[in-house]
Amino acid sequence: MLMAEAQAVHKIYELNGIKVHALRDINLVIEKGDMIAIMGPSGCGKTTLLNCLSGLDDPTSGIVKIEGIPLAQMNDNELSEYRAKRMGFVFQAFNLLPVLTAVENVELPLLVAGTGEKEAHVRALDMLATVELLEWANHKPSELSGGQQQQVAIARALINRPAIIWADEPTGNLDSKGADQINTLLKRLNNTNRQTFVIVTHDPSVAKTADRLITMKDGAILSESAATSI
Repeated sequence: MLMAEAQAVHKIYELNGIKVHALRDINLVIEKGDMIAIMGPSGCGKTTLLNCLSGLDDPTSGIVKIEGIPLAQMNDNELSEYRAKRMGFVFQAFNLLPVLTAVENVELPLLVAGTGEKEAHVRALDMLATVELLEWANHKPSELSGGQQQQVAIARALINRPAIIWADEPTGNLDSKGADQINTLLKRLNNTNRQTFVIVTHDPSVAKTADRLITMKDGAILSESAATSI
């Protein structure tokens, strides 16, 4: 089953009257259950591609489909609802609310979606157990290591049981030990739940946990290969 597809996607930004081709004729197919790493030098278009595939940004031309649905056919409200129900996002910055505990941070998307407080709390605890952080449920972000904060962020991204998770440099703010923990966690979740992961990264150790490696340069896909070949 196709989870996501890009067809001849092009993205142009205008900076001070100069056109910058951030994406050039991108064609990409992502199957359900894939774990894909996107690598390349800074400015090559990795994050722009992630944003266009997830609907956070609109391509200048071309078609992006998620689960067979062209994103251009959705209005803003429909796209926001779809992202809330079917997508999860993990970023380099953990974006945790410092005044809330780990479990409260994980509960938040459920409460915003209208889930009752009791059910949201139980599900959040279950998700923290899934990412092996249950004993830290009542600790605030300042009391957690960087790796633990990213585990909370991943639990929050997964709490709505999304079909696809977009991750932009998920280990970028972590030391090697924290990065290894997150790599192991992402691969375990992919294997266990068969959720689809698309990960933008500079870190070869992250890419090696993926099934496929997409290498980009100057806004285009330079190559695709099995990630274990790097």
